[in-house]
Amino acid sequence: MIHLFLDASAASSGSGPTYVRNVVPHLAARTHVRATILVSPPLRREFLDRSFQDPSNVSFVEFAESDSAAARFVRAQRRIPELVRSSGANVLLSAGNMALFRSPVPQILLSGNALYTSNDFFRDLIQRGDYGLWLDTKLKGQIAKWSVRAADCTIAPSAAFAEEIYRWTGVRVRAVHHGFDRNLFFRDTTSRPAELAQKLRRANDELRLLFVSHYNYYRNFETLIRSLPLLRKLIEPRPVRLFLTCRLEPGENPGSYRTEAAARLVRELGVGPNLMELGAVPYHLLHHVYRACDLYVTPAYVETFAHPLVEAMASGLPVIASDLRVHREVCGDAALYFKTFSPESLAETVSRIAHSAELIREMSEQGLKRSRDFSWKDHVDHLISIAEELPR
Repeated sequence: MIHLFLDASAASSGSGPTYVRNVVPHLAARTHVRATILVSPPLRREFLDRSFQDPSNVSFVEFAESDSAAARFVRAQRRIPELVRSSGANVLLSAGNMALFRSPVPQILLSGNALYTSNDFFRDLIQRGDYGLWLDTKLKGQIAKWSVRAADCTIAPSAAFAEEIYRWTGVRVRAVHHGFDRNLFFRDTTSRPAELAQKLRRANDELRLLFVSHYNYYRNFETLIRSLPLLRKLIEPRPVRLFLTCRLEPGENPGSYRTEAAARLVRELGVGPNLMELGAVPYHLLHHVYRACDLYVTPAYVETFAHPLVEAMASGLPVIASDLRVHREVCGDAALYFKTFSPESLAETVSRIAHSAELIREMSEQGLKRSRDFSWKDHVDHLISIAEELPR
């Protein structure tokens, strides 16, 4: 029997928790597999809150979060090998972009951070004067590069990102798409909480755009904000509103990203009435938000997979995405694409869809069909198959 040790201790925000939430139930369903899952206490509590009954083949180990990435890295290199040995696991899955440099068992690295290879991101940081984050990302990127070279096998969530890692490190990387579980995503059928329901209440025939992300620089919020006054003119007299699952306020988002410039841009352009800042929405309630909106928009200038694209397609929302290889790989013909840093191109693309009920219907149908191509079951099957190939 193969025994996997999944180090998900760094899964604290964004796609990390989404990955763990979806992968663990599918590991639990494999009776020929044992799994030990290393998670932070908050994520472990989430499984308890969901009344997830730990099956006999899955066990959890809690690993408290460190104050800094450097402290976490040093602590992980010292402590995790001991945990792997004591668990009896024979394959390690490292899910935090950082590998153990002296793994006691064969190691699969799950690489999912494209910032380390993004010239656009480093240019953005220089323009913003965020030199501390520039240096921090460079240092983490060097560790990530060493990690790819130290692992027995590295897996990327898209072919586009796998090719980028190869250009960066010279190491061949395998692409295994992340999945989507309709039953898990739509299973909460309870009514929306009153506060969320009030924010989502539709008072008129406004065009509702949705962008699911906490605030960060690489999701390119500013291009989206700049498109709003242009879009207002293109679709008038119909009103437009953009729903965000974050708040553009200091201290309201994970990480060190500063929201002041985006908030100032909202004031300067006078688009505050066109924004609804929902704040962080729990994963089990997200489907309510998707279904309360008309179109999904992402202006991100770097991605590795982008789970919300699949969630939006599965919810029947037409997708408008920046023209990235990853976005085209995930959505194919089920989305329309615009020039990444062009608010004019974004506004024109949204307007094109907003004026065509037939295009909305066609894109919704194509998106629903495309979303069925992503399966967490298939993802876990690939992981297990790769793990079984490794010499032990």
